Amino acid sequence: MTGDLAAFVRGLPKAELHLHLEGTLEPELKFMLAQRNGVELAEKTVAEVKATYRFHDLTSFLRVYYPAMRVLQQPRDFHDLAFDYLTRAHADGVRHVEMFFDPQAHTGRGVPFHTVISGYRSAIVAARREFGISAELILCFLRDHSAEYAMATLLEALPYKDWIIGVGLDSDERGNPPSKFADVFARARQEGFLLTMHCDIDQTDSIEHIRQAIEDIGVDRIDHGTNIIEDDRLVELAKSSGLALTCCPVSNSFVTNRMKADEITALLDRGLVVTVNSDDPSYFDAYAADNYLALARQADLGVEHLVRLAENSFRASWIPAAKLERYLHDIREYVAAYS
Repeated sequence: MTGDLAAFVRGLPKAELHLHLEGTLEPELKFMLAQRNGVELAEKTVAEVKATYRFHDLTSFLRVYYPAMRVLQQPRDFHDLAFDYLTRAHADGVRHVEMFFDPQAHTGRGVPFHTVISGYRSAIVAARREFGISAELILCFLRDHSAEYAMATLLEALPYKDWIIGVGLDSDERGNPPSKFADVFARARQEGFLLTMHCDIDQTDSIEHIRQAIEDIGVDRIDHGTNIIEDDRLVELAKSSGLALTCCPVSNSFVTNRMKADEITALLDRGLVVTVNSDDPSYFDAYAADNYLALARQADLGVEHLVRLAENSFRASWIPAAKLERYLHDIREYVAAYS
C-alpha cells in the first residue's frame, strides 16, 4: 500500500456509532456559547478548560462533563454543537453517524425537550445538505436517575419518533444495572425504537450487566462491552447473534489505565462485530480517525484489521440493507485505489 497510514485511515469510509453529542463540546465553542447566553465560566482560557480534564474513572469524568452543559440553552446552541461535530466527522471519513444525546441532562435544568431535539435535528438536516453525511439520533437515559424519570422522558420523546432511531442507557453504572430499566426498554421496543446500552469497562458486576443487556433486555448492540471477553459463553452468544460492540479505545485509556487494545483485537479476531468510535472526543482529544490510529499503533494492526473495523461500523449500524451495500462498495473502491 502506498501513502501514509494516517491519511489512509482519515479517508477510509466509516460509520461512528458511539458518540455523545454533549461530549463534542470543544472549549472554543463553550466560550462562545457562554458569551451568547450570559453564562459566567470559572475558566478564562482554553488551556484552563483543558486543565480540568483530569479523569481516573467514569465518575471523575462525569463531574466535569455535566456542569459544562449549562452553556447549552437555545436551539441554535444545540444546532451549533451538532453541526461542528458533523463537520469534523466528515473530515475524518465518517459517512454515517448514530449520535447519543442526553435530554435529561437538559430538561433537568429547565431546558425544554423540544429545544434540545429541534436544534440537533436542524444540524443533521444542514449537514446532510452541505456535505452529504448521514446522521441519526439515539436518546440515552441517565441510569443514575430513576426508572420512572426515564419512562417519563421516553413518553416525552414519542411525538419526535421520526427523529429518533433508538434509545440507549449511559451515565454512572455503579448500582444501576440494565434490569433497573427493563420496563422502559420494553416500552421503547414496543414503540419501534432500536435498543442499545452502555456496559462500561471494568465496572462492578460488568459480566452480569452484559448478560442482562443481552439475555434479559434483548439489546440490538452494546456500547463499550469489552469485558465480555471474560465470559466465553457470552462471547459465543454475541458472535452467533451478530451482536455488535461499540468500543472506544482512547476514552478507555482515560477512565482506566489502558486502552484495552488487546481485548478489542482479540474480540475482533474471534469474529465479533467490533467497531471503533470516539465516545466524547472533545474531552479525550481524539475523534474517529484518531481512535483508529491509536488502536492500530497500540495493537500493531495492519490495513486488513482497519478495513474490517470500518466494514463492521456499517454492518453494526441501523441503516437499510441497500445503503449498507453501497457503503461497503465504497470501502472496497477506496482500498483498491490504495493498493
